[in-house]
Amino acid sequence: MRVRGSFLMSLYLFQTLNGLGLGLIYFLMGLGLTIIFGMMNFVNFAHGVFYAAGAFICYQFIAWTGMFWVGLFAGPIVVGLLALILERFLIRRLYASDHAVQILVTIGLMLILRESILLIWGTVPKNVSPPEILSGVLLIGDFAYPKYRLFIIGVTIVASLGVWLLLERTRFGMTVRAGSENPIMVSMLGVNTSKLFAATFALGVTLAGLAGGLMAPIRGASAFMGAEALGIAFVVVVIGGMGSFVGALAGGLIVGLVQSFTSGFWPEGTNVMIYSVMALIIMLRPNGLFGRS
Repeated sequence: MRVRGSFLMSLYLFQTLNGLGLGLIYFLMGLGLTIIFGMMNFVNFAHGVFYAAGAFICYQFIAWTGMFWVGLFAGPIVVGLLALILERFLIRRLYASDHAVQILVTIGLMLILRESILLIWGTVPKNVSPPEILSGVLLIGDFAYPKYRLFIIGVTIVASLGVWLLLERTRFGMTVRAGSENPIMVSMLGVNTSKLFAATFALGVTLAGLAGGLMAPIRGASAFMGAEALGIAFVVVVIGGMGSFVGALAGGLIVGLVQSFTSGFWPEGTNVMIYSVMALIIMLRPNGLFGRS
């Protein structure tokens, strides 16, 4: 009986840590999406393909240099630079358009970028190995947990704290938050909204690229990984509430924990449970847990 209780405790701890790691990855995805929509009122259906691009760029730099850290660092930076280019020549032309136009154009952009990934890297998913120092498991008594998954938890916590400090403790963050409430007023105060929107879009996309690079050693780099990630990101935003940092965090952790525990006893029903939780929260709080009206 004592052995069974110890096993169940280890299992629950394992699934909780898995859910925490997944939830923080989903938080980065959802935060990028909610920053872009909350600040710019822009619906970006290409968000998921930037997640995939981050994984592939991470893979490519590792292949060139043989160094995982270079790939992890370069992935989000290159994706962010790509976002700046796309914002300059395409995205900013859509800000004044209806959401239907934004959705159609960004879906087209998503298809173009996904086909570009297939042309460059092929249809076979790429395996990404973590560095030797993060390989294997960490033993704590009888409990064993993969080192790389602990690394993901640590990196995402640091990245989340950095984004929070950026949004809450800097002039840029103050302007972003003010712009999400009243962008016309911010423009009248002399803020260059074109540069602000470009920086906001790049920040949101960079977070997606970082999430993709972190997930590459776990699930590999696949051209179609962005579709699932986009769906999850929207669920996170709906659960947490549009435009809310705390909401994105809460939504990401809820989705990650639900997915982790459901996969342990009903793998086929993981998506059913995730969307059921979303539907329940919408019925109870239509604006999400921390969303504005």
